[in-house]
Amino acid sequence: MQLRLEPVTQENRLAVLGLRAGTGQEVFVETVSACLDEAAQRADWRPVAIYDGTAVVGFAMYGYFWEYPPAGRVWLDRLLIDAARQGRGYGRAAVASLLARLAEEYGPRDIYLSVVDGNTAATRLYEAFGFVFTEERDVHGEHVMRRPAAPVRGS
Repeated sequence: MQLRLEPVTQENRLAVLGLRAGTGQEVFVETVSACLDEAAQRADWRPVAIYDGTAVVGFAMYGYFWEYPPAGRVWLDRLLIDAARQGRGYGRAAVASLLARLAEEYGPRDIYLSVVDGNTAATRLYEAFGFVFTEERDVHGEHVMRRPAAPVRGS
């Protein structure tokens, strides 16, 4: 597996739009189309295609939002591995790649995400990467999780 994250462009848009959640998972993540519409309305969002080699295997969206006091928040807000690719370690590898990308783009900062009630698989995955539940709910009523900033090496 050789994952890479690439911006969603006209060239890969159809492949990204073809991604589907697994049966019963549709309530856990917005459709890719809805995510791209949201990203078109707010430039803070960074929608990315998740590739394994030349195949698009997933989609994610992240961004930095200044309106959270005191210093804004970095959100890893969407993650979808195509139903046909699930159960092969792509979710774990994608989260690792996304966390590395977020550290590269935003530096050592707390990372936030939200989880829908009942999405135990996602909860376990995020907990394995150090995310813990806060007492917050996001604007959609989802449970907010936070991963504390990774320490800066050499300090």
